[in-house]
Amino acid sequence: MVKVFLTGRPEGVPPALLHNIKHNHMLHETVVLLTVTTEDIPRVDPSDRLGVEELGQGFYRVRGHYGFIEEPDIPRLLAGAAESGLVVAPERTSYFLGRERVLATSRPGMALWREHLFAVLSRNAVGATSYFQLPPNRVVELGAQIEL
Repeated sequence: MVKVFLTGRPEGVPPALLHNIKHNHMLHETVVLLTVTTEDIPRVDPSDRLGVEELGQGFYRVRGHYGFIEEPDIPRLLAGAAESGLVVAPERTSYFLGRERVLATSRPGMALWREHLFAVLSRNAVGATSYFQLPPNRVVELGAQIEL
């Protein structure tokens, strides 16, 4: 079974992976650290869409690239990883996402009304499951609260 951890940074360890290890006290046999980047071009050539780097011990770093008018499709993206030696069976793959809940506070910094506005916009944003076209029954979200 493949466990895919989505992260916005192509380096380091995703917080969702750290939370998973903390709560389950284990590592999975195959772990994919996936970063999706939106490029400054309308469409990315299919030959440049996917990059797979084997890190060893069952870890892979995968980078997906999409143009700004394209809709990311992570299951389809990972199906193309087989050519690089990473076989991802859709029915045996789980996706782990970090989910942050933004809280407005009276701490110094941003004006309180702006913090409230940012928190509302954050809650109303399209969820990663829908945006990346992930199968909802294969997604695990691990959350954190962030105080502004």
